[in-house]
Amino acid sequence: MTAAIPRQRGPARQAWLRFSANRAAVVGGAVLAVIALLALFAPLVTKTGPNDQAFLAQSLAFPSGEFWFGVDDLGRDFFTRIVYGARVSLGIGFAAAVCAVVIGIPLGAAAGYYEGRIDWVVMRVIEVFSVVPPLLAAMLMGALSGGGFGTIIIIAGLFGWVQVCLLVRAQVKAFKDKEFVRAAQALGASPGYIIRRHLIPNAISPIIVGFVLAIPLAMMLEASLSFLGVGVPPPTPSWGQMINTGTSFMYFYWHMAVFPTAALAITILATTLFGDGLRDALDPTLKGV
Repeated sequence: MTAAIPRQRGPARQAWLRFSANRAAVVGGAVLAVIALLALFAPLVTKTGPNDQAFLAQSLAFPSGEFWFGVDDLGRDFFTRIVYGARVSLGIGFAAAVCAVVIGIPLGAAAGYYEGRIDWVVMRVIEVFSVVPPLLAAMLMGALSGGGFGTIIIIAGLFGWVQVCLLVRAQVKAFKDKEFVRAAQALGASPGYIIRRHLIPNAISPIIVGFVLAIPLAMMLEASLSFLGVGVPPPTPSWGQMINTGTSFMYFYWHMAVFPTAALAITILATTLFGDGLRDALDPTLKGV
């Protein structure tokens, strides 16, 4: 009898097995999914709007069965503020990651494919962005522009593209001398066509990883700017803004500072663990589980 040929696992299947074996990444992904769902369906899971001063008589009330996270100094339900703050943080993080990818992909692909002078120029630009403290530069730009959602997204995108660029550059360099690229060159395909149709699709794994890992960096930058007063303008709920306000009450009303700090820390940790798990799962140098 002919021996049964073992079924080969495809790349997607192998990546899923590697990811599912990483418990930290799975937990991080689950926590991130819950936070994202809460933010998306905030009107269904909260009792009031984020700026409704519906509980002035209970101002600064501590957490209880009625008010899960307590009430802030202006009579607003703090759980509601935290949930809507997730919308701000995740929204800015996602939008900034999109900007980082839009900037990083073409620069990384050009540097990896052409090398020479183009690669030299891109690497020098990366060095400049690497030595400039992101928070200080963001504070200056935020103060000059007055802050706001658009400004924070642009600032975070400008400082988040470096990692994406380096990942794409390394992947393009690894694939540019492969047979399918040489065949396309022999057939007269232009460099732009080869980059778009052959090299960037083969760099999709590091692009996904770079996109996910850019989100927590943008969230931290947004929270830092809002904490310093040059980020999201009030009364829009922002975790950084709430932490800033809570520090004035933390000795007597601990919930004002603890809950937004915990929400920010848990979300950033979950996103980072999820991104690290994706990086390990999609790394083509890893062998099958």
